[in-house]
Amino acid sequence: MCEHVHSFNTNTKFIILMHPKEFKKVKNGTGHLTHLALENSELFQGIDFTNHKKINEIISTHESFVLYPSKDAINLSESYPTKHVKKKMAIFIIDSTWACSLKMIRESKNLQGLKTLSFTSSKLSQFKIKEQPAEYCLSTIESTLEVIELLDKWDVENVKQDDLDKFLNPFHKMVEYQLDCIANSSSNTIRFKKRLLTL
Repeated sequence: MCEHVHSFNTNTKFIILMHPKEFKKVKNGTGHLTHLALENSELFQGIDFTNHKKINEIISTHESFVLYPSKDAINLSESYPTKHVKKKMAIFIIDSTWACSLKMIRESKNLQGLKTLSFTSSKLSQFKIKEQPAEYCLSTIESTLEVIELLDKWDVENVKQDDLDKFLNPFHKMVEYQLDCIANSSSNTIRFKKRLLTL
């Protein structure tokens, strides 16, 4: 999917924290695609980041947040959380299942001290080869696009519309490719077919 990746820069630093189980999903991991598309991003694999030197350095030098829909989360659709802060903004995005994400936050003491961000969206995930736990759930790359668009709204970012339009290209191509494989009875990815029919 690399040929479909369109990369661009952002004022905000995005840090993708990938659970080891997600790291193995090279064929449908949207965290990898998100990282490739964002020039001002870093990707780290693990579960407990408490003593991670680089992550703690980012937290100390940036106004840092975790994208996670907690009850106290700041809703980016309604307000911008750092109007009077001079530091650059950093957003940690957890790339994992909901259950594993909770474990990563619970074990990473440095993340527990950060404010959380959320957003309100009416979009449905286009991740047709994967069943989401709820209608409002989006993949990592889809969620990141929502955040960038909202940061644009608050004049934190000034990303060109063309960059936004192309951001999901590798994701769409990946889904299209997987669906083609499922439709092909001779493909060794046919094992996904039964699950697809139950969505």
